[in-house]
Amino acid sequence: MRVTSISLVLAATIAAVVGVTLPSQDPFYVQPANISQYAPGGVIRMRQVSPNLSGLIAGKQSKASLKALYQILYRTTDNLNNAVAAVTSVLVPENADSNKLLAYQTAYDTASPDSVPSYAFQSGTNVTEVADIIFIIAALDQGVYVVSPDYEGLNGHYTEGIISGQATLDSVRAAFNTADVTGLNTSAKYAAWGYSGGSLASEWATELQPQYAPELEFQGYALGGLIPNVTNSLLTINGGPFAGLAFSGLTGLSRAYPDLNTTISSNLVSSKAAEFSTIGGSSLAQAGSLGAFKNLFSYFTTGRALLYNSVVQSVLNKSGVMGVHGIPQAPLFIYKAAGDEISPVADTTKLVNQFCATNDVTIEYHIDLIGEHVTEAITGSASALAWVLDRLDGKPVSKPGQCTTEYVLLSSASLDTSSALDDVLVALLKALL
Repeated sequence: MRVTSISLVLAATIAAVVGVTLPSQDPFYVQPANISQYAPGGVIRMRQVSPNLSGLIAGKQSKASLKALYQILYRTTDNLNNAVAAVTSVLVPENADSNKLLAYQTAYDTASPDSVPSYAFQSGTNVTEVADIIFIIAALDQGVYVVSPDYEGLNGHYTEGIISGQATLDSVRAAFNTADVTGLNTSAKYAAWGYSGGSLASEWATELQPQYAPELEFQGYALGGLIPNVTNSLLTINGGPFAGLAFSGLTGLSRAYPDLNTTISSNLVSSKAAEFSTIGGSSLAQAGSLGAFKNLFSYFTTGRALLYNSVVQSVLNKSGVMGVHGIPQAPLFIYKAAGDEISPVADTTKLVNQFCATNDVTIEYHIDLIGEHVTEAITGSASALAWVLDRLDGKPVSKPGQCTTEYVLLSSASLDTSSALDDVLVALLKALL
């Protein structure tokens, strides 16, 4: 018998967390032996926890007033088609509009299972690395429910597209499967938004949705700072200030594919193996500090040739290239900085052109002529938020069935809409400067 009813798991499982335990040590995060008995998006267990949103935005107190924060352990499917568990968070604002749900995928960008959004959102964790919490807060300020998954799964499969997309889709299913607890309307409109690593999960969800979750009808997806080609990104960031992401990315992929793990392990320079493991398994901030300006390929006996090993290429082509798994069925808003130094803008433009050649998509593509990867997360956010809110309000896109490209300098969102971001954006800018 397949376990699908939330009523089977609610009794005695919703409780406030007393003391915050790392996910790797928390029984709540343990995958059950009978995971295959659950349907995708099926709820295994659920609990209510105390939130810590203001601590994640450089000490700036949020206007958002949360009614409740829930964690859900649910079933999803990994890149090898195995039934696996993942955790998602449902954030319920005061004065919530139960007819609106935003699936927000954070850019947690790490292969560390202890540096996941569900842990960071809790009070008492002292985590300060989820900078894009400001966009979740902006949605909450508008009364929108938010579901935010640990889309890499329980083992930190960072940059692996298939589990990221499918865990995102199943987190939406899980949100609706717990609607009787959270108060979400089961007929609510929903959209997705993510930047950088969060856009990786969101974009893969757009491609996988038609086959994996055909019953889901997203109103749209806002995708910023896309990473359409992981190989190109690895080459772009190697040796630079963001090189730590390359270590984390390769580590995440190796955890998802045993044959890749064997290949990487057998090619590591013995004297550097421990350092590679430390950087690759660290949190976003730690990997960024430890890996900055390092040459990833100097850690391997074959050097740069490792990237073109048949096993490595097979994995990167399967799980690290967008545009080959399906055609998005919902409208897309894509925003990208022309000077993005993590993923070349040409890769995103190529993806957009590839989708648009099918004549079956709606894409609004903004290329910001000023800025780079980090600044675009800020300057492009107001337009993205406005676009998402319009979709949740049921407003049609301006040019359905068409693709448009616009070169911009700053967000074109109205002041009324962007005001939801004003305070937290100022706080983040001060933290960055």
